[in-house]
Amino acid sequence: MRDNEMPVTVSVTRADGTVEQVQVGTAVRRGDGFSLRLAELTIGGEGVVRTAAPARRAAAPAAPGEGPTVFPPYGRSRGMPIRGASVQDLEFYATGARRTLADPGKARFHDKERTLLAAIESELARQGSGGGEQEEPPPPEEEQF
Repeated sequence: MRDNEMPVTVSVTRADGTVEQVQVGTAVRRGDGFSLRLAELTIGGEGVVRTAAPARRAAAPAAPGEGPTVFPPYGRSRGMPIRGASVQDLEFYATGARRTLADPGKARFHDKERTLLAAIESELARQGSGGGEQEEPPPPEEEQF
């Protein structure tokens, strides 16, 4: 997704009580507002194939002992799957996790943030982006032309 686009989702409650975020379109910034592009929608009962952009729907929460499969409930990709996310989103959430891990006052969240960061770094590696901290550019006197 481009910087001026945001996913538009709806919450769908399943029979087992789980809630899934399903993308139904994209909001595109137009001046002071947004234009909404809706995906093909199908409304119906059992046996109906969902066509509301299933590739971006939220994955089920991870089972105990497994790493997270979705982003935390903040930011523009909250609740969306980590797998297949843009490098920009992965880096955004990795930065947040590192910030929490660096704060001793948030020690009660450190285990959760470590597993989130590991999942994000794994996805960055899978996509071939490497991940991790970005290197600082060399000082101007060390640049080679």
